Amino acid sequence: MTSHDLHVETYGPPDAPPLLLLHGWGSDASNMRPLARLLSDTYQTYALDLPGHGASPPPPSPWGVPEYAHLVRDVLQNRIGRPSTVIGHSNGGRIALHMASSPDLSEWIERLVLISPSGIRPKKSWSQVLRSGLATTLKTPIHSLPSPLREPAEDWLRHTLVWRWLGSSDYNAASGIMRETFVKTVNFYLDDTLDRIHVPTLLFWGTEDTAVSRRQIEVLESAIENCGLVELEDAGHYGHLDDIDTVHSGIRYFLEHT
Repeated sequence: MTSHDLHVETYGPPDAPPLLLLHGWGSDASNMRPLARLLSDTYQTYALDLPGHGASPPPPSPWGVPEYAHLVRDVLQNRIGRPSTVIGHSNGGRIALHMASSPDLSEWIERLVLISPSGIRPKKSWSQVLRSGLATTLKTPIHSLPSPLREPAEDWLRHTLVWRWLGSSDYNAASGIMRETFVKTVNFYLDDTLDRIHVPTLLFWGTEDTAVSRRQIEVLESAIENCGLVELEDAGHYGHLDDIDTVHSGIRYFLEHT
């Protein structure tokens, strides 16, 4: 898969500084469209559908964050043609963080704007620990089966009501390659690589966000050397939609002063 396989929405003057907007898991470019359009008077904005989302085809095999990051680098290299500021929401922020902390990808990142980014290891609640242990218990006897029997047994388990109860709503909404991709992606953490990020970084976090905690944001803020935080009062996980005026003005100020 190459960048030319992806659906990309482009707004703004072609000679303006570029901004690349990355949506979160289970979303698509339309989620970033309002922000992309607001910024397009002075910037050329690119909002893409990541593989398996929106109008972009799924990856050829189950992907993780590194595969997504290399495809985003392909977009920057072959469709935009120069390093850019990357604006990432949730899982889009996870991908952007991985790029900025990877020596072979970071040269394409000028600045980071992260809206409730995922990728920091959460503290598990007792119910999450219970579900994880039960899932392991259910999978263990299947992994001991001979290879010809293992795949149909795993498929049967994935379709049981118990397994659906154990899975998150995002996991249950996905299927096939995208379900396996979700598992690889959601278990990819960046806590140990954040000190490699040296580009100016701006964080937005909604005070009512239940998907990304204040503690996870504090980990990011303290580990990235040139990082600022804007808290969005009463906003949830989709802060760029809940309080678009504050996010828009904050991004403009950040871009004009870094």
